[in-house]
Amino acid sequence: MDNFTIKDSGERKTFSTGMQRDSGVTTLRPDLIWLPGIERLAELYGKGALKYAERNWEKAETQEELNRFLASAWRHFFKYMRGDRDEDHMAAVIFNLFGAEMVRQKLEAKRVEKQLDLPF
Repeated sequence: MDNFTIKDSGERKTFSTGMQRDSGVTTLRPDLIWLPGIERLAELYGKGALKYAERNWEKAETQEELNRFLASAWRHFFKYMRGDRDEDHMAAVIFNLFGAEMVRQKLEAKRVEKQLDLPF
């Protein structure tokens, strides 16, 4: 158990009862995310899993797949801005940007790995 530490921002909030807690100013705040938006995104992932297979999108790792995510994000963005309601374009934009960012990270990791590939 002594492998764990309690992170500390150095800032405290004291409550009326005297209890003190870290201010939480620099911590992740998922409680601030619009819940219906998360539900819509989760629904899109579920429909994609039924159509293509679970976690199919995570297989992407090439520039061509990155380009496809970006093209799809743009297409859905323009449809969203135009007011089209034939698909959940808001969720589709987010899905495609998540996919694009995942591929970017994979490509960057490969680039760094290749740089470290020493001949000896």
